[in-house]
Amino acid sequence: MHDFITAEDLELWDVICDGPFIPTKTIDEYNRISACQSAKEIWEALQIAPEGKTQVKQSKIDMLTTEYELFKMKDDESIQDMHTCFTSIINELHSLGEIIPRNKLLRKILSVLHSS
Repeated sequence: MHDFITAEDLELWDVICDGPFIPTKTIDEYNRISACQSAKEIWEALQIAPEGKTQVKQSKIDMLTTEYELFKMKDDESIQDMHTCFTSIINELHSLGEIIPRNKLLRKILSVLHSS
C-alpha cells in the first residue's frame, strides 16, 4: 500500500501519516473510493483507477448507468436503505466523471418511492 500511494503522489503518504488537511491532489482519489465500503473495495478501486484503463472505465459507467436507470425501491426496503443504495450508485458514477443533474436525481428518487 505504501509503495502504491507514494508512486501516485509522494506527498500523499505524508498526508496519511500526518493529516488532517485535504490536499487538492487527492480529490480524484477520494471521489473514486468514497462509495467503497471495505478496504478491499478501496484497494481494487485504486488499482483499476489509472486513466489508461478507458475501456474498463467506460464499461463500469455503462453498468452503473443501467443500474441507475433500472433502480427501484424494494418492497421490504426502508427509505434510508433505498437512499443509501441510490447514493452509492450516484457516487460511483460521479467518481468516474459521469455527473447526473440534480433535477434528474430528484425526479428519479420521487419516481421510485412507494406510495404507502
